[in-house]
This record gives sequence, C-alpha cells and structure tokens, in this order.
Amino acid sequence: MLLAARLAIFCLPMFLAAILSAQTITVSQPTIWVSKPDVAAFEKIENDRLAAGQRAIGTLIAAKGPRTIENTLVPYDEAVRQNNSAGYFAGLMEQVHPDAPFRDRATALLTKASAAQTAIALNHDIYNALAAIDLSKADAPTRYYVQRQLLEFRLAGVDKDDATRARLKKLNDLATEQQSMFDRNISDGQKTIEADPSELAGLPQDYIDRHKPGADGKIHITTDYPDALPVFNFAKSDDLRRRLTLAFLTRAYPKNQDVLTNLMKTRYEIASLLGFSNWADYNAADKMMAKGHNIGDFIQQVDDASRPLAKREFEMLLAEKRKTNPGAKEIWDYERSYLSELVRRSQYDFDSQSVRPYFPIMQVKQGILDAAAELFHVSFQQEPNVPSWDPSVETWIVIDSGKPIGRFYLDMHPRPGKFSHAEMAPVLDGIRGKQLPEAILVCNFPVPTATDAGLMDYGDVETFFHEFGHLMHHILGGQQQWAGITGITMESDFVEAPSQMLEEWIRSPQVLAKFARHYKTGEPIPAELVARANRASAFGRGFWVARQNALTAISYDIYKTAPDSVDLDKATMNANRKYTLFTPLPETHMWASFGHLGGYSSAYYTYLWDKVIAEDFFLQFDHKNLLAGDAPMRYRRVVLEPGGAMSANDLVKNFLGRPQNMVALQHWMAEEFDSHSAASQSSGK
Repeated sequence: MLLAARLAIFCLPMFLAAILSAQTITVSQPTIWVSKPDVAAFEKIENDRLAAGQRAIGTLIAAKGPRTIENTLVPYDEAVRQNNSAGYFAGLMEQVHPDAPFRDRATALLTKASAAQTAIALNHDIYNALAAIDLSKADAPTRYYVQRQLLEFRLAGVDKDDATRARLKKLNDLATEQQSMFDRNISDGQKTIEADPSELAGLPQDYIDRHKPGADGKIHITTDYPDALPVFNFAKSDDLRRRLTLAFLTRAYPKNQDVLTNLMKTRYEIASLLGFSNWADYNAADKMMAKGHNIGDFIQQVDDASRPLAKREFEMLLAEKRKTNPGAKEIWDYERSYLSELVRRSQYDFDSQSVRPYFPIMQVKQGILDAAAELFHVSFQQEPNVPSWDPSVETWIVIDSGKPIGRFYLDMHPRPGKFSHAEMAPVLDGIRGKQLPEAILVCNFPVPTATDAGLMDYGDVETFFHEFGHLMHHILGGQQQWAGITGITMESDFVEAPSQMLEEWIRSPQVLAKFARHYKTGEPIPAELVARANRASAFGRGFWVARQNALTAISYDIYKTAPDSVDLDKATMNANRKYTLFTPLPETHMWASFGHLGGYSSAYYTYLWDKVIAEDFFLQFDHKNLLAGDAPMRYRRVVLEPGGAMSANDLVKNFLGRPQNMVALQHWMAEEFDSHSAASQSSGK
C-alpha cells in the first residue's frame, strides 16, 4: 500500500464579528499558488518537492551509528511531507484545472509522485532503519506512527525478494495511472440531452429561468449535478427523467470499461503477490474492518437491519405510483427520487422546493462557517486577491485563540472538465510549528449571479455540511508532530464518520435559525417548516441505507474475486436487485461513473460503517441544544484533534466509552415511524 492515499450572506454572530473586526491575521505560509498558475510553475513546484523528498531519504540512508528518531524518523517524515504535498497538488490539478492539457500534465506528475512513494515503501534499507529505532523513550503518537508505518511497508511488499518488489513497483505505478484515467474519464464524461420546454413542468422557476430554449427551440440539460438532480427530484415528465438517467448512468462508458477492468487486474495481481486471496482482503488489512470477509458480514448485518423499513417505505412509494398507474407492480430506480418527493408532499405536507428560498448559496456558506465556528470554537477570515486556477475560488484562514491553525480553499461551482461531485481533498499536511494544514472543498453547487441567488436544494446543504466536516477534521487533526499521523491519516474507513456526523446539523432548528432566511424578504425559516422538513427528510432512510448497501456490495463483489470472473454490468444489476427493491434500468452502466470504485475500491462500505459510528457520536450531543454541555469540545479534543496519532478504534472508544454498535443507526432509520407511532399513541389512536 502507498504511504499516502488520495482521498476527496447572513451576518456573522456578534462575538465572531468582533473577533474578525478587531484583528487581521496574516499567514506567512504561501498559498497553493503564489503567482499565476501556469504549467511551468506547476512542474517546478512538483519537481522541487519530489527532489526534496529524495534528499531526505538520502540523509536517512547515509546516517551513521545507532538508528534514532532524529537521524531516521525526522528525515523519513520529511520525505513523507514532501511526497504527500506533491501528490496532493497533482491530484487536485488533475481534478479542477480548466485546461485539459494542464490536467494531462497533472496526471503525469501524479504518477511520478506516486512512484516516489512506492519506491520508498519497497525500500529494504528504509524499512530496516525504521525498525531499528529505539522507541523506548518515545511518546505514544511516535510509537504508533512507526509501528503503523512498518505495517504499511510489509503490506507494500518490502520483505519480498528483489524480483517481486520490482514487479510490485511496476504494478503500483500502473494502478496509479489507471485510477487517474478512470477519474479523468468521469470528469470529462459530461453528457447533454435535449428537452422540449414543456418537459420542464414541475421544476423550480429559477431552474426554468436558467434553461432557455436554444435556436432549435430545445432545452439543453447536462449531467452535471446542478442540472441533473432537480430533474430527478421534480420533473413531472417521466420520459425526461428516464432519458437523463440513461445519460447520467452511462457517463464514461464505454471508455471506463477497459480502464476499470485493467485496474481490477492490476490490483488483483498486487494482492496475489503479497499473499492475499483477493484485493478486498488485502485492502482491508490496515483498516478498522481488518478482513475482507468482514465486509460481507457487515453487508448482511445492514441488510437485516434495513430491509423491513425499506420494504415499508417502498410500499408507500408504490401506493403513490398507483395513483396514476393503478396496475404498477414495480418501481424503476430512476423514479425513486421523484416518487419520494410526491410522498413527502402527500404524506408529510412538505415540498422540498419550499425550503429552497431559504438556502441561497452565499447565505448557506456563511451559515456553515458560523455553525462550525461556534461548534469548534474557531473563527474564519477570508484572504483576498489570492491567485488561483479559477476566479471563483476563495481562500480562508482558520483561527484559534487569535492564531492561524490552517487554511482552506473553496472551489464551489461546476465547469467543464472539473471533478463532477463533491469532495474534500488535502492540500498540505499540518505539522506543529512547521507547516499549517491546508485543504480544499471541490463542489458543484449553483452559481449565484446578480439575477439568480443560487438557491440550493436541501440535499445540497447537507452535502456542504458533510464536506465541511471532512475539512475541519483535517484542520483540527493537523496539529501533530509528524506528517505521517496528521489530519485524516488514521484508518481510512473512519474518515467519513466526522463528516456524516456534521450532516445532522442541518436538522437543528437552532443552527438553521442562524442562517436560513428567505433570499427576498430576509424572513427566518418558519419553525413549523423546519419540523415538517425534518419529519419528511426522515422518510426514505431505510431504502437510502439499502441503496448504499447495494453500492457497498458492488464495490466488494468486483474486488473479492479474480477479475476474469467479473461481469461489471451483471455484478451491478445483481447487487441492486438483491439489496434494494427498485428495478434498475438495464441499459445503464453506472459502474463506469462510480468514481469510488477507483479511490475506495473495495472499501465503499466506509460510508455505511461510518454512518453507524456517526449516529452513535451524534447521540452523545444534547439534541435540544447541540452546542450545550461538554460534548462539542470533548468531540473536538477526543475525536478530531488526535488526527492519526492513534487507532480509530481507540478514538471511537475514547468518545463513546465503548465500541460502536448498530442501535443508533436503527434509531436513525426508524425515526419518522417511531415518532409517528408515539404521536398516535399519545393521541389515543
């Protein structure tokens, strides 16, 4: 395994406004671009970092005498810092730069950075030097760091013979190239369909206003999220939703068929050379899950927990469909979002469009900054006039007790060739006293203009909270002594827990009251609307979990066996049929644009695994006042701040006082039905 993985306006409250108006914080650390972002500057930055990493390894190898933290771990960690920085930057430019030739060069440099990491991971001398360090007087984080790095070296194959290690290096370099191409094909795979103006019936007026007919009298709708998701949710035209779904789920097809198949073959050979029966077993070895077969067991546990509720919710959707199609016996997967919206209107008196006027994007952004500031006891300051790859990118400093502790970038809107979903990606590792942690949110939210406030859907706001949870984890956990245990460097199947926990903040009336105001009138979102929104949003959690379980099964099934026996379309269809009650469209090839099959590979289970943990965490907060008591700061200190300085299993136990269990997830899934049952009993029904 590689040493570093690629991973993903309302006014301020008065006390924060006072902080920011009283002082302006200056950060000496240069921003990601210190000048115009051109290819020559980019290549120099990358090559300088990789050269510095190589010099650090040279220093380590040349050290004489007994191996110590100072003469071995210090230069080793410097190499980790430099190589990580090169890899992060190249991966980011591959995903966000507007020019295709620049993205091509970024792909090549990402491969070069990954090759440097692989070379370290397969170097006998480095492994033996780290293993020889006397750690008897080292602190616990340092001991944990070295022990975990030694595990990663063994999983990389450092203890194999020369020929095997040479083959592993070649395979790891190849896998990096293949994963990059898989991701690039998705980013470049935007599709467009044509629609008659009449087919936009049911969509929000601001959406219709943004989609004027062209000279041919047709509306053109892309598969980018701001274009596609409203159609899936609101368009009355069944044919439009079906056509757009076909386009959406055939992005990067057929280009990614050979790419993904070859990536699976490369990973299978890596696992086989290292003594594992398949990639899923190998990929689990350094994670909380530990064994590949545990993924299969977890999938079954989730299926057992979610199926009764998912079936109940499915019957409600089918009853809704039968209002216009009395003989209906099945629900196509592409109908799920639209029928869910109709059920929320008819059964819960809630129209998702009714909250959109309270969520203009600039207001939401400020609201999330405010909520995070209050929850984590920090403040934020924007840095003006920072050079970037796109004029819309913003740069922010995170401030704690009057001192900068990190920086982040916001790249929030879609454009051709850009990563098409939403993610947080590290930019720099934080090292206490040496380097501030930096990260970026790469999203695809509506673009605000002078005539369009950029109204966000409820799900968009939830996604924003989610990604900001990742960002704060990277920043607050980025105050370690070593680059190798900073930020989100713990077991990778824990990293979604803090982000999914922060999603719950959107359901807090207390939090929404701070920023959810009507974009025209300034009126705060009504409390009764929040209550209806929360009840309605609880509907569908059973089949949401079931669908995530199907995606988890796809991720596991294609990597748990020899690639030659895998039919990607068949595996996808079988998982959807087995774990959900919806009928998938047979003409689709969703795996071709399922980006996590590249990055997470067999570990997409992470989202559900961490949902279990996140809901367990959330139960520890006072739900009448999420900011009350000691839970917020205890969560910051115990879960986020340690970064990767200890096992994620210990992070969980230290906060909960026990390992996680399924109880909180089951409560979360059934929340609406439980509250409905309680209300009925109290009223004597």
